[in-house]
Amino acid sequence: MKLLYLVLDGAADSLSDERTSYEMADTPALDSIAEMGVCGLMYPIEKGLAPESDSAVFSILGYDPHKYYTGRGPIEALGAGLKIREGYEVAFRANFATVKDYTKILLDRRAGRSLRTDEARRLAQALDSMELGLYDGYARVVATVGHRAVVIIGSKTCRLSANVSNTDPAYEKRGAISVARPKYEMKIEECVPLDDTPEAKRTAELVNLFTERAIEILCDHPINRIRERKNMPKANAILLRDAGDRLPKVELISEKFGISAGAVAEMPVEIGIARLLGMDVASVPPPTPDKRSDYAIRLDAAFRLMETHDMTYVHLKGPDEPGHDGDFDEKIRAIEAIDRYFVKPFLDRADLENTAILITSDHATPCLARAHTGDPVPVVLYAPGQDPDPVKKLTEKECAKGSLGIIEHGWELLPLVLKRIGMGRV
Repeated sequence: MKLLYLVLDGAADSLSDERTSYEMADTPALDSIAEMGVCGLMYPIEKGLAPESDSAVFSILGYDPHKYYTGRGPIEALGAGLKIREGYEVAFRANFATVKDYTKILLDRRAGRSLRTDEARRLAQALDSMELGLYDGYARVVATVGHRAVVIIGSKTCRLSANVSNTDPAYEKRGAISVARPKYEMKIEECVPLDDTPEAKRTAELVNLFTERAIEILCDHPINRIRERKNMPKANAILLRDAGDRLPKVELISEKFGISAGAVAEMPVEIGIARLLGMDVASVPPPTPDKRSDYAIRLDAAFRLMETHDMTYVHLKGPDEPGHDGDFDEKIRAIEAIDRYFVKPFLDRADLENTAILITSDHATPCLARAHTGDPVPVVLYAPGQDPDPVKKLTEKECAKGSLGIIEHGWELLPLVLKRIGMGRV
């Protein structure tokens, strides 16, 4: 038996929405799996918590983030090929953003989502190795995909702490986990220590120095002068969130569940989580607008992994971005592209008598909210020989009628599935 674990990033909407993207999308392949399988709903971490992708993915791979997680920053760094000096460096997930020139008033948290990766790399180079002039502090900055980056705040001689707040106003830090705020002021927030230790106070001061100097450097950078001439939003600030000063200490997924696992992941955070858990990661290029080509590459990578691994985890970013942008039509098209260019060809090629399929999302990103929410997400499980339930279409409301019921915590999903299909050790 092989297991394909397919995650459609942010594809779910809210059960309370009058119509959802799943309901409006033409998805014959996904619907056929729902019709052959058993369905339910799942809270990716827990009811009422609107998670970021990092903690949610950690959870739906079977690890309680409340017990193990140490922040997104180190995971992003690992996914980008970086290591941190524990005790002396703190890693953050970062966004290049647009502010009103030389102020902290935000115009766009993602620089209009139009920043090319090559542009971001040049901006990152202008900030990398910045000396902060306090506590022997410095900053390392590496661009990843589009407007995304990793920032490491360090000190050559002084110990630092990740127990500091985000400067990105859209996310509030709760322990090691950040959650999406439904409302916030469009202004870069001051980083503050979340405890009274000198390590946290130093870190917050260094973050605020970095934020100020980054704006000074970026506002008049040649890349931004060009973007301004083209009437494109400048990438003239950088937002930090999800501080972490060490990687989680976790069992490898092979030890925890007795399975071999591979991953096809597009973004640094999913790549980092897969590496941390000891999964073999297929190397695929970043997403492009050409979904037919993108998904063909990812499909081939998935089949190669399935030849040698019990479980293959495939994470597709597509629907999340239009959810954040509030673009309902584009989100529908993103789901349909996955159905047409990944799911249908998978069904055409797979040996369904010896293959189980698990489909879900890491979180909901409803277009009306333009943010992650705490809503439950649909779950579909097909396994050969399993009696299907009455669900005929993959939607939030239909899956709520399924025999799997409501899974209260995301970390309960994978053990439940492995037990049902008789795989591994649970």
